[in-house]
Amino acid sequence: MTATYTFDVFCSLDGFASYGAGGDWGGYWGKQGPEFLDHRLAVVSKAQRMVLGATTFRQFLHFLGPGSAEPDGGDPVNTRMKNLPTTVVSSTLEGPLDWPDATLVSGDAVDVIARLKEESDVPLRSHGSLSLNRALMAAGLVDRVQLTIFPVITGRTGEESVFQGAADFDLELLSGRTFDGRIQELVYRPTLHG
Repeated sequence: MTATYTFDVFCSLDGFASYGAGGDWGGYWGKQGPEFLDHRLAVVSKAQRMVLGATTFRQFLHFLGPGSAEPDGGDPVNTRMKNLPTTVVSSTLEGPLDWPDATLVSGDAVDVIARLKEESDVPLRSHGSLSLNRALMAAGLVDRVQLTIFPVITGRTGEESVFQGAADFDLELLSGRTFDGRIQELVYRPTLHG
């Protein structure tokens, strides 16, 4: 049985995954609420394996801290994400990684993830890792795109356009929810267009 692979990404309404130094929004663009945080904890509390590219892994290491360091004063969502079994796909990083339960795999990401999907007995989830996931989508390896849209426009400070340079896709909406009256989560099944 092939494991389901979910590309999980947060973005602004105008499609940016982060904001630059002049943005001054804070985590979750400062829009998180209790309903959203409870939902995210439930999402990351399920049995699954995280998949990260090198850039996102470095960001996680920077923001969540190395090894056994408590992230964000013990934030339960970040603590759980940090402690999930994690595969880091990279040709630039060297092991061992200072991260709980992390496996470093080098090689072509498409080959690595195709093999991991066949071997994994739990679903796979990748948070962020934009270039990695655009390549995996083009290869038909992404089963779900879980897009969480925060109610902000980052026209001047937005960085990392989520789908810039991606192939064209048709999307089948599988589910949609609103949290705290302002945050949208849309889950799609992507299919290459044409």
